[in-house]
Amino acid sequence: MKFLLLFTLVPTVLLVGCVNLKQGQASKTMKYNLHTYQCESGEVVSAVYPLADKAAVKYKGNNYNLTIAVSASGSRYVGEGLEWWSKGTGEASEGALFKHLEDGTTGNSLESCTKK
Repeated sequence: MKFLLLFTLVPTVLLVGCVNLKQGQASKTMKYNLHTYQCESGEVVSAVYPLADKAAVKYKGNNYNLTIAVSASGSRYVGEGLEWWSKGTGEASEGALFKHLEDGTTGNSLESCTKK
């Protein structure tokens, strides 16, 4: 019985250790694709998505850390008084930046953009 437990437990522990090591290595070396959008106003919005539920957006020289939020279509991220919506992939994709109000609703439109 002890041999059977040891036989099944040791490979499992070793496997979990290897998986965690590989994940740690990947997070240190992983590079994120920068998505750049040209806005109708002439401004540029840049976005990266370091995690499935996070976005880092640069707008007018300021960096904003946003968290994913519910959306009817596309991807919506909110935080620090802003909302960033993106829809589509490639050069045809669109982005829109809004004020995000304290009550959790969408405020005035700040930018309407197209991916460069």
